[in-house]
Amino acid sequence: MNISSIVIQTLPKYLDSVVENLKKSGVCEYHMHDEKGRVIVTIEGVNVEEELKKLKVIEAIPHISSADMQMSYSEEELSSHMEVLENADLVPKVLTDENIKVEDIVYRGDLKKKDLIGFAKIFDSANK
Repeated sequence: MNISSIVIQTLPKYLDSVVENLKKSGVCEYHMHDEKGRVIVTIEGVNVEEELKKLKVIEAIPHISSADMQMSYSEEELSSHMEVLENADLVPKVLTDENIKVEDIVYRGDLKKKDLIGFAKIFDSANK
């Protein structure tokens, strides 16, 4: 089970409405807010993909200007990913293959342009 905290920002004039909608959403647990419009909730999911789907529901609530995952915890996923990393080559094969041109290497580290749900599916499949 994954547990993640989400920091949400809204305008103070919409705070009561946003908090009420978060409580009714069924995808998160409300914890606290301040007068500046910052709200803290947690979400739970069996994997990263489920958490990201819940985050999308939160982001779609009216008057939420941002909702960002801040902290995440998953002992089961951490253990399985550590096992994958411990059994992996120290240097990725793409970096040691002399037949691959530098311009053919694709950088996949920019999460802002990624399909995060698709990324989570690949990430979660490494655990199976």
